[in-house]
Amino acid sequence: MINLDCDDLFDTWRQQARWLLSHEVDPSLVSWASQGVADLFASDEPVPEGQGPFTAKIPRVLLDTLEQASRYRGDQRWSLLYEVLWRVSHGDRTAMMAGDKLGSELQRRIKQVNREAHHLHAFVRFIERPSSSAGPQYVAWHEPAHDILHSASEHFIGRMGRHRWLIATPRDGVYYDGEQLIHQRQCPLEWQQLAQNVDDPHGDLWLTYYSHIFNPARLNEKVMQGHLPARFWKNLPEGELIPGLITQARMGKQQNGQASGIANRAGKRIALKS
Repeated sequence: MINLDCDDLFDTWRQQARWLLSHEVDPSLVSWASQGVADLFASDEPVPEGQGPFTAKIPRVLLDTLEQASRYRGDQRWSLLYEVLWRVSHGDRTAMMAGDKLGSELQRRIKQVNREAHHLHAFVRFIERPSSSAGPQYVAWHEPAHDILHSASEHFIGRMGRHRWLIATPRDGVYYDGEQLIHQRQCPLEWQQLAQNVDDPHGDLWLTYYSHIFNPARLNEKVMQGHLPARFWKNLPEGELIPGLITQARMGKQQNGQASGIANRAGKRIALKS
């Protein structure tokens, strides 16, 4: 077994895969470490030197597809990509299609990556820092399941204009200084602390607004968690309210459909005109 480590970088994996392909190394003979963890059942095999004689024409669309799928964190993250590359390079393009077992897994991973990018756009909550503070004007903390931060965060350049902003995660981070987007694969501790410890001056106002627009009569928990997975609640300002609002809806508030602050108010007598 040939053991390789691409440091979870697509460009590094691409160079390694091109070299393996030139020597026609079968996918079953290659193992990639993931996040520095090697395959415990793999044994070292001698590695061929130099470039091999085999030359394959790889369609550009395949490279773009593999790059998208490479952002997925999971088992056989890089080995699956090489297996797809191997089959296509040997004339079997069905490996790219959803009707194939391997292609189906490839497309599933891309779908999960795209969905995670959508979650970033939908659930990042920027908090404004005091105007006198140096550095980013807006900061946010997010915990994506896949490596989508660098590519998906470009979305905010258009939304935030010339403002300086920062998104920190447990793994990586991005900072836009008003002119360029800076990506750090290992998020600096300073960025993480900045994003997690900032106070939201408008937090109480937002919670009041959210609690009053929540309509228990229209609550569908399954649909709600499909659009807003529970794993994001802890990082949303309104997340602390959601379990309580759901509980109230389960206990009969769906029949009422009104916030308790309104439902308990005394009625107002209206005089009838003679």
